[in-house]
Amino acid sequence: MKKLTLLLLMMATGLFLVAQNAALKPGLPYEQSKAFQSYDSQPLQHGVVGQTPITRPAMYFKYTDAVSIVDIGTAANAYGVANGGKSNLMVNNDINVISCIHRMGGALDPGGYSGDLGYDISLDGGMTWSTMNEIYTAKQNAGGQYFIDAARYPHNGIYNPVGNTDPDNAYIAYYAATTAGSNEGWGGVCYGSGNIGVPSDTTYNFINTSAGTGIYHYVPQGFTVAKNGDFWGLDGNKNWTSGAQVYMGSLILTHGVWNTEIMDFDLEINLLEMTGPPDAAPADYKVEFSPDGQIGYVMALMDIGEVPVSSGQSYYPVLFRSEDAGLTWSDAIPVALAGEDGIPGILNFHSDAEIGELYDPPLPDREQKPFTTSFDADISVDHNGNPHIAAIVGVTGSTAYSIVSGRSAVSGYLFAGSFLISSDNNGEEGSWTARLLGRPSNFRGNFGDLTEDNRIQIARDRLGTKMFVGWLDTDTTVSTENNSPDIWCRGYDVDREVLTGDESGMDMPNNVTWGSEATFGAYFFGMANEVFDDEFGTYTIPFFYQEMQSDPGMPVQYKYIQDFTFLMGVGIDEPMVQPANMEVSQVMPNPATAKARLAISLNEPASVSGEITNMMGQQVSTLPARSLQTGSNELVLDVNGLSAGIYFCTLTSGTESVTRKMIVK
Repeated sequence: MKKLTLLLLMMATGLFLVAQNAALKPGLPYEQSKAFQSYDSQPLQHGVVGQTPITRPAMYFKYTDAVSIVDIGTAANAYGVANGGKSNLMVNNDINVISCIHRMGGALDPGGYSGDLGYDISLDGGMTWSTMNEIYTAKQNAGGQYFIDAARYPHNGIYNPVGNTDPDNAYIAYYAATTAGSNEGWGGVCYGSGNIGVPSDTTYNFINTSAGTGIYHYVPQGFTVAKNGDFWGLDGNKNWTSGAQVYMGSLILTHGVWNTEIMDFDLEINLLEMTGPPDAAPADYKVEFSPDGQIGYVMALMDIGEVPVSSGQSYYPVLFRSEDAGLTWSDAIPVALAGEDGIPGILNFHSDAEIGELYDPPLPDREQKPFTTSFDADISVDHNGNPHIAAIVGVTGSTAYSIVSGRSAVSGYLFAGSFLISSDNNGEEGSWTARLLGRPSNFRGNFGDLTEDNRIQIARDRLGTKMFVGWLDTDTTVSTENNSPDIWCRGYDVDREVLTGDESGMDMPNNVTWGSEATFGAYFFGMANEVFDDEFGTYTIPFFYQEMQSDPGMPVQYKYIQDFTFLMGVGIDEPMVQPANMEVSQVMPNPATAKARLAISLNEPASVSGEITNMMGQQVSTLPARSLQTGSNELVLDVNGLSAGIYFCTLTSGTESVTRKMIVK
């Protein structure tokens, strides 16, 4: 089990302005947002359809504190949780329940229809699971093979009646897109509920796009269940009936209210007006409420033309705020990342050398750089009713609404960072702080006809005093694309304004899956809306991912990570409960050719031994025990006898073990 401690961290006009002030160097790679891929209307399971195989490196080396991972449900293919993070995994701390919704099929549902939905559920905080509880069955096929109500990209939440403490009396709320075909391949939405105590007690509701209403259902990206039990779904109003996207200038906000007479949700649909330059359309959209359910935010990645340096070319968060549990909503609130009103933590996160890599002379002022989010983001709300946005932020590429996806030769990382963007005054201008959580090495992964980016997501504790952000990244020594991802995570204390550090106490994120069976293979991960916590200040962060075969059209196994935890009670200026005696540097140089060095710092004399293993976990060399003195020591490794490749050097002193990656040329 990983236990981590806190580290204190003290429009055309727009295009013309940027072209004059910030000329990108030619040839920089960039990526753009994509329409929802492969709506997958096949009646049953996908077979192998000739897509590019997934190549996962062989990796069996394990840390002694690696996370515990268990199988949960299965599905007919990988598409159901693709296209960015959604509300697949949800927690209700009042009854210690966690649920994971997905499409049916796969090994646990032989011959099952992939347009049906099921959920896996734990009533003990994720320790034991009941899987494949079918909650939704498609039925509208007019006697043929294809169903217009076949569900895709599902969301779920937990409706717990006020005052209830028995999980059996609570309900799973579900919400999903369907392949109705009334708005290109999409156009339908299904929703309903299932009783946790009686899994067969479910409801079915289906609505379809009707052009006369001006509401074009597409693929909902946001969903939550608020404290009062109401659910909220969020979609972009996008008309695809011509075969090309026409953004209708609004978001579709769906509100479900529990009706005790029918034991199901009544539904109302509202539009939130959000317009911008001609080619602008939202890339992502999420919704969340404060822990007490009173303060709510809708967040979209959009350009509404109110940030001059971004107008016509860059995404930034746009908020709508409710102070009455969703009864009324504010007008759109832009969150400027760039320009004179930009957030300092974003304006200043590139080094001068990196700016020189990005732009031709004369180099732009930092306020002239056109920062943009990527195409995924998430939002949570703290106990003060303030919003916290998790987003990948970089610079706009040479095409409008793109992001530079290349790596810096100076830093070795992307020209983008994982950020927690927080307001201390209701999301108003001037209230924002951006905290750099980490620098990913890779942006987009390619999986046949699917692509996935970093899938950045956010969760909070039950009180809303802590925030936790997770994202995917792939080590560049494994792949130059985000095809073999691990999950990375950091926590933030809202009141103390401190961030977690890595295992060594450094100002870095933590690799959740490194050393576990998910190493290089945490495909399409999802993060819960809330975390589990206890009276000792231990916060367990729920994650799931899917174990994929050689093709995304093949059946998948979902996996749940049980015990990735943070200890939030210890700061850098306070004594550690069990101070480490041994600190070990990274391997130098790396890659190494003949000799490699490690610096070892000891608080007291100790005997240190070690071993070198290859990517298969096989021992290729041992380091005999030697007595080292207090203070700085140097260990020299002879790597002449090792073939070129990736190795792992593990040093052990007593009960302490530290592993460092080593590349041999």
